[in-house]
Amino acid sequence: MNYWLLSAEFVFTAILLLYLINGRLAHLALDKPNERSLHTTLTPRTGGLALMAGVLAGWAYLGVQAYWLALPLLLIFVSLIDDIRGLPARWRFLAQAVVCTAFLAIGANGLGWWFIAPLLVAMLWMVNLYNFMDGSDGLAGGMAFFGFSAYGFAAYWGQDLQLAMMNACIVAGSLAFLVFNFNPARIFMGDAGSVPLGFLAAAIGLHGWQQELWPLWFPLLVFSPFIVDATVTLVRRLLRGEVIWQAHRSHYYQRLIQMGWGHKKTAIAEYCLMLLVGMAACYGLDQSLAVVSIIFAFWLAVYVVLMAMIDARWAERLP
Repeated sequence: MNYWLLSAEFVFTAILLLYLINGRLAHLALDKPNERSLHTTLTPRTGGLALMAGVLAGWAYLGVQAYWLALPLLLIFVSLIDDIRGLPARWRFLAQAVVCTAFLAIGANGLGWWFIAPLLVAMLWMVNLYNFMDGSDGLAGGMAFFGFSAYGFAAYWGQDLQLAMMNACIVAGSLAFLVFNFNPARIFMGDAGSVPLGFLAAAIGLHGWQQELWPLWFPLLVFSPFIVDATVTLVRRLLRGEVIWQAHRSHYYQRLIQMGWGHKKTAIAEYCLMLLVGMAACYGLDQSLAVVSIIFAFWLAVYVVLMAMIDARWAERLP
């Protein structure tokens, strides 16, 4: 593990973040409070640009294959334009579809179209759900820290040291970002961070599976705190006939904040969940199918209970 590289990346990312908060680019893209927001003041939303700049600089030093740099860069470019001036959803989705399709064309060796098609849908959903879940201080950065830590541990355990370092770079960048994004946040991630992070969560998850470092269930469990909240919320909104692309505040983490938990307590609770889920996923890597099934059943029950408790408390607030 190259700790000098990780330390340099942390410092580099922190310096970029300070410049984006206090320098001439502080007003490049400002997050204006709206009906989805859980904050009340104008805040820079370019933190993801610094985070990803540090990650890709570290990856370039590691000598990763070019597509690991090019594909996230395209997403960063398109997402940054959206952060600054706004882009129609169709153009954002087109860029995401191109990037995910290109990754599968390069990395999904030997898989039939019947399997690639659902993988493409899953990747696109991961890209977007990560963006949906970036609505509270410290949440998306925390998921990156804990989620990619689990990936890095599994890669190191599987003796793929380069992939372990790639994940460690994301962890280092996320930690630097959290210094300025944990409540009270001085800067937000923005689409330029959440979109490529969602892509990398899916892409590295699939890559590790292709390299036989972990089974396909592993990334699903690792990132389940985001996957479950976003997916259940989407299904509920569809069933209620809501326009799903309109801004809202009905995610479970958003409801916790509105019920009085606040950003800090909600983030800490989510961190505990992310840590425990990641540990359970790593523990299950060398276990039998029966043990893995028990782990999944346990966490399914946990999520059902947690969501039911939040739903019940939320219902008490309604007139």
